[in-house]
Amino acid sequence: MAKTKAVYQCSECGAQSPKWAGQCSDCGAWNSLTEVLALAPAGAKAARFAGYAGESAAPVQRLSEVRPGAEARMSSGIAELDRVLGGGLVGGSVVLIGGDPGIGKSTLLLQALAAFDPAVGALYVSGEESPEQVALRAQRLGLAADALRLLADTSVERIIAQARAEAPQVMVIDSIQTLYTELLQSAPGSVAQVRESAAQLVRFAKQTGTALFLVGHVTKEGTLAGPRVLEHMVDTVLYFEGEPGERYRVVRAIKNRFGAVNELGVFAMTDGGLKEVRNPSSIFLSRHQQPVAGSVILVTMEGTRPLLVEVQALVDDSQLSNPRRVTVGLEQNRLAMLLAVQHRHGGVFMSDQDVFVNVVGGVRVSETAADLAVLLAVLSSFRDRSVPHDLIVFGEVGLAGEIRPVPNGQQRLREAAKLGFKRALIPAANAPRGRIEGMEISAVSRYAEALEWFATQD
Repeated sequence: MAKTKAVYQCSECGAQSPKWAGQCSDCGAWNSLTEVLALAPAGAKAARFAGYAGESAAPVQRLSEVRPGAEARMSSGIAELDRVLGGGLVGGSVVLIGGDPGIGKSTLLLQALAAFDPAVGALYVSGEESPEQVALRAQRLGLAADALRLLADTSVERIIAQARAEAPQVMVIDSIQTLYTELLQSAPGSVAQVRESAAQLVRFAKQTGTALFLVGHVTKEGTLAGPRVLEHMVDTVLYFEGEPGERYRVVRAIKNRFGAVNELGVFAMTDGGLKEVRNPSSIFLSRHQQPVAGSVILVTMEGTRPLLVEVQALVDDSQLSNPRRVTVGLEQNRLAMLLAVQHRHGGVFMSDQDVFVNVVGGVRVSETAADLAVLLAVLSSFRDRSVPHDLIVFGEVGLAGEIRPVPNGQQRLREAAKLGFKRALIPAANAPRGRIEGMEISAVSRYAEALEWFATQD
């Protein structure tokens, strides 16, 4: 029988050493040696690859001969979570969800498991909390947890053995950083333990068709803790965003093999847990009682969902030799570029002004469709002239002063019309061929045309 052998491998050059050292003897990198499993015992290896023994090698096929079928999806009972997952949970898929402490990861997953049909069979594995703590949370949330099974353990081998006996269709691991495998001697949460524990759980999910949720901790920089390979091993990566003290939370899909990336789900944290926000645009719009200078409504796309957000700008005389350029929810370097375009192609001089731009509600806009809205908000604040309250704006601004089209222009306009907006300032290439009921559309191809349009507004 082969013996378990743990070696230490350099993450920089791949060199292996029989014992840990502070510096790699091959490449000289410091603190780069991590424990890896070189050879597992025959019994452990047979257990890890159970289900593959005796199987013949998979045949080689032509791609044209493969007939893809529609994945059977299970609804989680939470529409916003289903949207982020791409329409529901796929059997055998592995979902990694990360977020700051206290953001609501455990609450959301406990609510989702309780909402599944009892025939599905759900198993909640807690490595951080005792069964009493989980039961207390379920009681506080008012969940019907009769069909929900609970396991408090941190050994991957014991968890997989229990899961094979229980045969759940959906399982939650809270969290992956607390688990350990008996094949390695390093502490739980180390790179080797997280990688090997996740590998065994992913293998189990693929063999049995169990849909698996893995809760992951995040570092102080906001990225998922552990090896980067963890995100490559899973099918879907979700990030829970928002401040623990704020009411609204956002779940965003960063990677999804079964749906669109950058899909967005919006929740509100209440005394009874996380509640879905059916119309997210309503929480990102201030709806001022009277027109306000420096406020423009932008239609942005988050995955497949058009979202209306308010872009606010404040331009004021600078008391500093270097005027400040501050953005919240937007890229700061892009604001500096847009101000240069406004000076060069619009003749608006702001080099002695402080410029502050904010996206209301804490949402972050990364697409270039916000360019025209940002410039219009800055111009509105600088000249102290408000734009029409029923106006929406989107469009990318190029360095040559051109207004470039953005994707899904028709969908953005229809969403704005549905919410009662009557006017739109958009790129000429996004102008709809047909008429949109109740909406007056102004299409521009150059930034100079947008300035002329702004000058004609009351």
